[in-house]
Amino acid sequence: ACFRLLCSLLLPALFLSGILCICLVVLLWGVRLWIQRKKQLRSAGRDGKQPLLVAFFHPYCNAGGGGERVLWCAIRTLQKKYRNVTCVVYTGDRDATGEEIVEGAFRRFNIKLIHPVKFVFLEKRFLVEASLYPHFTLLGQSLGSVFLGWEALLKCAPDIYIDSMGYAFTIPLFKYLGGCRVGCYVHYPTISTDMLSVVRNQDTRFNNAAFITSSPLFSKFKLVYYYFFAFMYGLVGSCSDVVMVNSSWTLNHILSLWRVGACTSVVYPPCDVQAFLDIPLEVEKSTSEYSIVSVSQFRPEKDHPLQIRAFAKLLKEKRVGQQPSLKLILIGGCRNQQDEERVNNLKRLCEELEVSDDVVFRINIPFEELKRHLAEATIGLHTMWNEHFGIGVVECMAAGTVILAHNSGGPKLDIVVRHEGRVTGFLAEDEDSYAETMAYIFSLPAEKRLEIRESARRSVHRFSDQHFEDTFLLSVEPLFK
Repeated sequence: ACFRLLCSLLLPALFLSGILCICLVVLLWGVRLWIQRKKQLRSAGRDGKQPLLVAFFHPYCNAGGGGERVLWCAIRTLQKKYRNVTCVVYTGDRDATGEEIVEGAFRRFNIKLIHPVKFVFLEKRFLVEASLYPHFTLLGQSLGSVFLGWEALLKCAPDIYIDSMGYAFTIPLFKYLGGCRVGCYVHYPTISTDMLSVVRNQDTRFNNAAFITSSPLFSKFKLVYYYFFAFMYGLVGSCSDVVMVNSSWTLNHILSLWRVGACTSVVYPPCDVQAFLDIPLEVEKSTSEYSIVSVSQFRPEKDHPLQIRAFAKLLKEKRVGQQPSLKLILIGGCRNQQDEERVNNLKRLCEELEVSDDVVFRINIPFEELKRHLAEATIGLHTMWNEHFGIGVVECMAAGTVILAHNSGGPKLDIVVRHEGRVTGFLAEDEDSYAETMAYIFSLPAEKRLEIRESARRSVHRFSDQHFEDTFLLSVEPLFK
C-alpha cells in the first residue's frame, strides 16, 4: 500500500518536474532569440557594416588600481589592432561621466585611448559589494554578479564578452543566453587551493575569522562550503572560450580549478615601466632622510598593518643618531567608505605604535606625484600574502627602489627572481623578517644598492605595455575568428 502511494505521488511529481524543465528551457531559448534579435537591429557604422561590440565587465572601472590599468591597456590594444570594433565598458561608477572616467585613466595611468568608449552604467552594483554579505560572502557576491550581469546584458548585448574583474559566474550568462564568444582576464581566483588549506589547517587570516578557526565544527562546515563553491567556480570558469591569467601563481590555481588548459595562457599585466625607467638612476647622495614607499590599494589583503608594525620595529631597533631619519610613505587608492575607514584604522595603529610623525598617507594621488615619491625612495615595500601578481612591485623596481616583497605568489614566482644571475630584490614573510631585511638594505653600501637597482630595472622589460599588447592580442585572437 505504501509503495503504491509512493508511486502515485512520485509519477505526478516527475511529470510536473519535466514540464517545468521544458518550460524553463523554452523560456531561456526565447530569451536568447530575443537578445539575438536585438543584436541584429543594431545600427550600422559609417562603412555600412555593423561594428563588432566587445564588452568588458568591470563594475569598478574608475577605481584606479592595477586591474583598471589592465582594462584600459586592453581597450587601447584592441583599438589599435581592429578597425571595426566598438569597445563597451559595463560599470557601476555612476558618480562620474564617461568623459571623467577616460580622463581619470589618462591622469592615473598615462593611457590615452584612440577612439571613444561606450559606457553602460549599471544600477545594481551594490549586489556585488562584500558588505552586503557578512556571511557566505563569496557565494553572495557571485550570485549578485549574475543579477548585475543580467542587467548589463539587457542594456547592451555584445558580440564578444570579456570579464576583466573576476566575476566568473557571469560567463555562462553571456555565453548561453547572450550568444557571445566569451573570455576573461583572471587577476586572482575567487577561491584558491591556498584558501582551502587555510580553513583546513584552522589558520587565522583576514578571510578566516578567529571564531571559525577555534571551532572544529565551524571549520568543517566552512570547508564543505568552500569545496562546493570551488566546484561551482570550476564549472562556470570552464565555459570560457579564452582564459588569460596574470601570473604563474594564478595559472596553477586556475588550471586545477577550471581544467581548460588548452585555452589558458599567462598574460602579464601591463606595467607602465617606461614612465618609471625615465627616472635617472645614480648612486644615492648622502641625505638626512631615507624614505620607504608602499604602493597598493587600501584593501585588507594588502596587509598595511604589517608594514606599519615592521617599520615601527625597525625604528625601535635603529640606534639613535647612527643613521639618517626614516619615513614610511603609504600610497594607495580608496574606492569607498570602507577603504577610508581602513585608512583611519591604520592612522590609529600609527598612534598606538608612536610612529605617526614618521608615516605619511598619500591617497588617490596623480601619476606625477607617485613617480616623484618612487624616485626619491630607497626601499619599495609590499606585504600582501599570495599577491597574484604585483604591479606595484614592478613599478617600484622600474623606478629604481630596492624592492622588499612578500615571499609568496607573483613576487616570489615571477617578479623578484634572479635576472642574468643577479639579485633583483628581497623577500620577507613576517614583522621580524621585514624589519631585519629593511635594516640590512640600509646597511649596504650605496654602490651595492645601485647594483641591485640596476639588475631589477633590466628585469622589468618582461612586464612592459608592449609585451602585454603582443601576448594579449595573441590570446584573444580566437574570439575574433
